[in-house]
Amino acid sequence: MRRALLLCFLISPLLATAVQAATGPDRLADPKLEARAVALQKELRCVVCQGESLDESAAPLAADLRRLIRARLEKGESDAQIENYLVARYGDFILMRPPLEPGTYLLWFGPLIAVTIGGVVAAAAIIRARRNERAETPR
Repeated sequence: MRRALLLCFLISPLLATAVQAATGPDRLADPKLEARAVALQKELRCVVCQGESLDESAAPLAADLRRLIRARLEKGESDAQIENYLVARYGDFILMRPPLEPGTYLLWFGPLIAVTIGGVVAAAAIIRARRNERAETPR
């Protein structure tokens, strides 16, 4: 039993490397295709990091998606086809600039709404504190 576990432990890195190699290259030989890949990666958001593009992210999923993009480019797919595939899989959130439509209003206006609500809550707390201070102060 120990030998089987040891064998699995020793073989698993080799299998992981083989699986990674099968998903696609890290760099494309054709400079034009590589430039397209990098441009696409800059337009797509890492779904793990959320604030970084696929090009900037060090997350393992981002690396997998970069390899997927390169593999699809090598197959001859257009940028739009690759983008559509990733949007179908991960939703509009994967786009660094999602389209302005009802389904993405929260992505576009969520930060503004959060800041507005925070400002209203802060203003209400300040007003309440001042009223309490005036009420407690003897005249």
